[in-house]
Amino acid sequence: MAPPLLLLLLASGAAACPLPCVCQNLSESLSTLCAHRGLLFVPPNVDRRTVELRLADNFIQALGPPDFRNMTGLVDLTLSRNAITRIGARAFGDLESLRSLHLDGNRLVELGTGSLRGPVNLQHLILSGNQLGRIAPGAFDDFLDSLEDLDLSYNNLRQVPWAGIGAMPALHTLNLDHNVIDVLPPGAFAQLSQLSRLDLTSNRLATLAPDPLFSRGRDSEASPAPLVLSFSGNPLHCNCELLWLRRLARPDDLETCASPPGLAGRYFWAVPEGEFSCEPPLIARHTQRLWVLEGQRATLRCRALGDPAPTMHWVGPDDRLVGNSSRARAFPNGTLEIGVTGSGDAGDYTCIATNPAGEATAHVELRVLALPHGGNGSAEGGRPGPSDIAASARTAAEGEGALETEPTVQVTEVTATSGLVSWGPGRPADPVWMFQIQYNSSEDETLIYRIVPASSHHFLLKHLIPGADYDLCLLALSPAAGPSDLTSTKLLGCAHFSTLPAMPLCHAPQAHMLGGTLTVAVGGVLVAALLVFTVALLVRGRGAGNGRLPLKLSHVQSQTNGGPSPTPKTHPPRSPPPRPQRSCSLDLGDTGGCYGYARRLGGAWARRSHSVHGGLLGAGCQGMGGSAERLEESVV
Repeated sequence: MAPPLLLLLLASGAAACPLPCVCQNLSESLSTLCAHRGLLFVPPNVDRRTVELRLADNFIQALGPPDFRNMTGLVDLTLSRNAITRIGARAFGDLESLRSLHLDGNRLVELGTGSLRGPVNLQHLILSGNQLGRIAPGAFDDFLDSLEDLDLSYNNLRQVPWAGIGAMPALHTLNLDHNVIDVLPPGAFAQLSQLSRLDLTSNRLATLAPDPLFSRGRDSEASPAPLVLSFSGNPLHCNCELLWLRRLARPDDLETCASPPGLAGRYFWAVPEGEFSCEPPLIARHTQRLWVLEGQRATLRCRALGDPAPTMHWVGPDDRLVGNSSRARAFPNGTLEIGVTGSGDAGDYTCIATNPAGEATAHVELRVLALPHGGNGSAEGGRPGPSDIAASARTAAEGEGALETEPTVQVTEVTATSGLVSWGPGRPADPVWMFQIQYNSSEDETLIYRIVPASSHHFLLKHLIPGADYDLCLLALSPAAGPSDLTSTKLLGCAHFSTLPAMPLCHAPQAHMLGGTLTVAVGGVLVAALLVFTVALLVRGRGAGNGRLPLKLSHVQSQTNGGPSPTPKTHPPRSPPPRPQRSCSLDLGDTGGCYGYARRLGGAWARRSHSVHGGLLGAGCQGMGGSAERLEESVV
């Protein structure tokens, strides 16, 4: 009895309606309504027999395979206006009966190849109002034959899987409005014979390539499915490329021209056909002649103007179109780049600029300077190896008798990283076009070339390796005498030199010692200055104490309680004893003389007291002395 009981419990659990949802069983089709329920995920106990599942206006963030597992009878799935940012691979893998899938109003950024795998009978796919910036090329492969309605509006799409969309024979409605699409591939809709509505509103399309789909008029007799085309809100460039569209005569559309300046803002269908014009190409600038050494990179440039922008092509010396390969690459802006040049690349190249209004051409001459080929010491293939420059050059020179008794090439002023190469004018049999210096080192066997003008007889080599041995040879390059593109070379001489060892860098090892010494010296000076200042103050204070005058009490008066004041006795004036003259060391203003430290300080305090109470202190030595006496009397 246990197994039947378990099956009964599972059946009752499967048929239970999720707690926040409403389930309706009408005409043997179960509908589970879970909209506006605040759900954070798909309820795990949804009846697997559900035919219609509405989960709109919730807070679901991700979808995975367990959410809709075994729901093979689900026909309509609504997930609009949630917060879905990710759809796992084969999240809808079991929904083989699904006809309608609504994912609009979510936060999807991209769709991978497996995000929509499973619903092979899907007819309506709504993905509008997301943040889609990329859709994988195979995202729609499972329902190419059945899809009838595709809505990708209000996203951030610059490219869509055109190959997949063009292979949907049953597609009726395609909404691509309010994206950032700037190019439509030619023939992208050629196979969509059932398409009746195409919305390209508010994109970045400047032109539309001719397509058989757009030639469908509004006459139902001409086509079983007349096309409703909307492309307003695009920055249309009204030139001869859109003349075919202007001839369709669609008077109820409201498209306007964005350029050229003469037609900007004008109603597209009101512009006469004669004003949809183009400008033929014009080569503005290009490389006239280029010389490169064999094995180096060659860059040929060609710039053209026109309306519309011309398409650039290159034709090689063999009259064949130069395409992208492992050695050469042609860029859309008119630049041709040859990575490693050979003698077979030399010749005349032709730059061709074409647009619907015509074409223009320009010729570029490329000359490849052949490397010197050694006679007896050359490596296999006739080209010197990277480390046999001395052997090949000297052997060839001995065979030709080019070297004289004294070398004509010298390397002087050699340092750790540089050396000055000098050579005499010599007497070459042929006119010298330019000189070529070749050298390599014992540390790095790479052969290095330097080109020197024919008028020079000195060249400073830089960036050498310290403490390395170098072999150097000088060759004279002369123009070719015959029809061959190769230049003639003649060895003038070779030299061997060694760079100096690298000098140790000065990193100031005693910097910390210097800093400590400086700190001690400054501290010592400050301490000495403080001691001198303290001794000076002590000496000055002692001298001021010895010269202080005694207090004078002869004029002290007592206060009575109203009686007559006693008459003071008069004394003959006594002249003060002579005082030694001293220098003024304290500036107390205009006192009229110099006094001891105590009296000057007393005078200063007297002046301050009088100034506080509004009084004025008299000037002069007598006034200053009297003030001091009165101050002493009042204190007593």
